Amino acid sequence: FFFLMIRRPPRSTQSRSSAASDVYKRQVSTQSTWGIQIKTGMILTKLVRNFSTTAKHTHHSLKAIIEAQIKELKQTGVYKTERIITSPQRISIQTNGQNVLNFCANNYLGLADNQDIIEAAKRTLDTHGFGLSSVRFICGTQDLHKELERKIAAFHQKEDSILFTSAFDANAGFFETFLTEEDAIISDQLNHASIIDGVRLCKAKRFRYNHLDMQDLERILQETQNARLRFIATDGVFSMDGDFAPLDQIVALAKKYHAYTFVDECHATGFLGETGRGTPQLFGVEKEVDFISSTLGKALGGGSGGYITSRKEVVDYLRQKARPYLFSNSIAPAIVGASLKVFDIIDNQPQLIQQLNTNTKVFREGMQKAGFKILGNQACPIVPVYIGDAKLAGELAEELLQEGIYVIAFSYPVVPKGQARIRVQISAAHKPADLEKAITGFTNVCLLYTSPSPRDS
Repeated sequence: FFFLMIRRPPRSTQSRSSAASDVYKRQVSTQSTWGIQIKTGMILTKLVRNFSTTAKHTHHSLKAIIEAQIKELKQTGVYKTERIITSPQRISIQTNGQNVLNFCANNYLGLADNQDIIEAAKRTLDTHGFGLSSVRFICGTQDLHKELERKIAAFHQKEDSILFTSAFDANAGFFETFLTEEDAIISDQLNHASIIDGVRLCKAKRFRYNHLDMQDLERILQETQNARLRFIATDGVFSMDGDFAPLDQIVALAKKYHAYTFVDECHATGFLGETGRGTPQLFGVEKEVDFISSTLGKALGGGSGGYITSRKEVVDYLRQKARPYLFSNSIAPAIVGASLKVFDIIDNQPQLIQQLNTNTKVFREGMQKAGFKILGNQACPIVPVYIGDAKLAGELAEELLQEGIYVIAFSYPVVPKGQARIRVQISAAHKPADLEKAITGFTNVCLLYTSPSPRDS
C-alpha cells in the first residue's frame, strides 16, 4: 500500500556561486530526508503486516465466540430451531410428514387460508401485477394502496393511515420522526421488541414504568413535565403474557399531564372489542388514543405489512420523514388486494369474533380445571401456560408435538429468566374437539414430568 517516495529537489533560482556554497547543506538535508522516508516506510510496512495478522486472528476469534455462544444456548435449552411446514397455514398443518393441530399461529380469526381472501389476491395479481420495484414516493403507489389506507383509517376512526412493509418497520420509523432530545418517551417495561428498538433510534429521554402499573406511570409523568413532548407507548395486548393495557386509565393520565398515547395493536386488531377494533374499543377510548400501530400479518389474514393510523398531519409528516417508509419497497399488490377483502369480512362476519371468544373461554377454563397455571386475561386468546424452567418447557413442547399438538416454548430473552412458558393461541377456526385434544395432550405429557411440575401444586 505504501511506496517510498523519492523527490527531486526543486530547481534553484539562486546564482551558481550561491548554489555551490549550499551543496553541503543540501547533501545533509537529502540524507536526513532519505533516512526519515526509509524509516517511515519500514514502520508502515510493519503496521500493514500486523493489521493483516490481526484481521486473520479476529476472524478466527469471531467464529470461536459464536460457536461458544451457540453451545451455551443449546445447553440452557433456549436455542431455537425452525420446524418446516409443508402445507398452507391453517388449523391442521403438516410438518415432518405428520398432521398436527396448530395452536401457535397468530391466525386468530382463521383467515390465513380463507378462500375469498385467496381469490382476492389472485385477482389483484391479474389487475395490478406482482410487485412495484419501487418505494412509495417514486413510482410505488397504486390506487389500491391509497384505498387500503383509507379503509384502515375508517376502521380505527382516524383521519388517515400509512402503510409500512411490516409493523416492526412502522414502530422503528415512528418515534425518531417526532421526538428529539427535548422530549420524553415513557414505555411499559414489557413492550414488544419493535417498540424498544424504535425508542432506541430516537433521541428522546427514555423512561420505563412497571408493567401495567398506573401509579408508576403517573410518577414518571409528574417527573417529566419539563419535556417538550411526552409519548406514552404501550402494547394493547402483551403477546407473551396475554394481558391487556388499561387504556382507559392510560388515556386519562395522558390527558391529565398533557401527554400523547401510542398503542401497538398487533395482537388485538380484528378480534378484540365488540367489532374487532382492538383494545381502544374494548376500553371505550377509540377516538382518544393518539397513535395506533398494527399489522396485516396476524388476525388480518396473516400476510405481511404494518401501518400507523392517526391524524392527517401526523401521517403526512411520517410520509416525509419515516425512514423505513422512504427507503423500503411498497407492499406487494396481491397483499393489498387481499387485505381489502379482510376488512370486508370482519365487518360482515361478526360470528368469527364470537366464536373466538367462545373457544378462548372453553380452553382457558379447561386448562385451569386440569391444574395448569395460566397467565393473562381470561378474555385473551393468547394463553401462556407457565412452566418456569426453559429446558423443561422446550422438552414439553417437543412431547406435545408427538401428541399431535403444535406449540412452541418461549424462554429468555423473549421472556424473563426463570419464567419460561408454552404459549397457546386460540383461533375461531378451532373446533371443540381440537380444544379437547389439546387439553388432553397437555395433561398426558405433564404426567411424564413430575419434578418440577408445570401444574400448580
